[in-house]
Amino acid sequence: MPRRPRNGRHRQGRDANRNRSRVMTGQLANTLFVRLEGPLQAWGDNSKFVVRRTMEAPTKSGVVGLICAALGLSRQEARAKLPELNGLAFGVRIDRPGSRLWDWHTVGAKVGNVTAAGKVKITQSTGEIETLVTRREYLADAAFLVALQGEPALIQDLAKALAAPRWPPYLGRKCCPPSAPLLAQPGPDETWHNPASMAGGLVEALGAVPWRPRLTEDFPSSDTISLPCLIQWQAPGATETAPSEAEVWYDVPICSDPPVHDPRLVLRTEVVVRVGKALQPPVPAPPRPRADYRDSQYKKQRQQRLEADHGLCVFCKMPANTVQHVTYRRAGGNEAPEDLCSLCRLCHDAVTMLEYGLNMGLDRINPEDPRWRDPILRHRKEILRTRSLETRRRWLQPEEVE
Repeated sequence: MPRRPRNGRHRQGRDANRNRSRVMTGQLANTLFVRLEGPLQAWGDNSKFVVRRTMEAPTKSGVVGLICAALGLSRQEARAKLPELNGLAFGVRIDRPGSRLWDWHTVGAKVGNVTAAGKVKITQSTGEIETLVTRREYLADAAFLVALQGEPALIQDLAKALAAPRWPPYLGRKCCPPSAPLLAQPGPDETWHNPASMAGGLVEALGAVPWRPRLTEDFPSSDTISLPCLIQWQAPGATETAPSEAEVWYDVPICSDPPVHDPRLVLRTEVVVRVGKALQPPVPAPPRPRADYRDSQYKKQRQQRLEADHGLCVFCKMPANTVQHVTYRRAGGNEAPEDLCSLCRLCHDAVTMLEYGLNMGLDRINPEDPRWRDPILRHRKEILRTRSLETRRRWLQPEEVE
């Protein structure tokens, strides 16, 4: 029996579900968004030998290599896929530029350093080949949003691969794992505006994704923010010439083994985007620990501490009339003698002012620690000056008070 044809209402419902699924995946019809964020990143361009630098933003070869790893392609297998991936339009939005960090790296693969005469250097003490030391540059605490535009079928395949990569991805080097999912997706209550087609361009696509600060305290003063972008320039026609401000980046991969790259033209621009919700919700401060001063066990430990310190303040050696908690980890009657220290009232008030000003948690100030000597002395002087003024205000006329 032939199947009954679907009516228009069923077809409309099916199309609506398909469009809804596209919004839920976070990918526009022809655009793939990749979020690159991690403690360290390294995107080399023309680094050679023992000094390995990084570019200021992800390179196309680095992102293509990351996609090949997600697809599970070896270097030999990726060679056939490179022309298709190189045809994708490529743009980067710099959400957080990060800071540059240098580190050194030893290579112990029996390579060694070669002298001017062409001989391998030998360590005199061990007789072994001298270790090769290289310098590596990284981008610390950076975040980028990469937009790739191409055919919808290819974009969907790449989105599935990035959502469940076959091989572990890394941000330029194997020691740089990502700290967030690679596939950028909208939140439950977010909507990304689709630039509709490739005619919308990379700038419009990058402007469709809101910028999300890490913490609530990082919110800008306005609802929008301007972010720098690096956009791959593509000639609209055969006779078009590149703008004079275009930069040349040698990061289009042609072959992985040995590495061969072609140049591409990059334009710098800025895009104004909406500010979304913070990536990390505000963390409430832990409750300030309290001690049970009426507990009999605490009173016993307090007396033992005063006797152990011979009734003297551990800071100024004046007679002590109170004790201070060095840590509150066992507060509430379970204090150990080393959790307390004897202080006079003046030093106790100075230490308390410091602790409240620093919003300290369970572990507090140890007045016997030399690093706290100068701050405690400053607060002692401030307390003495304030109390002296208060006393003078009580007994002198207003015009006589400084």
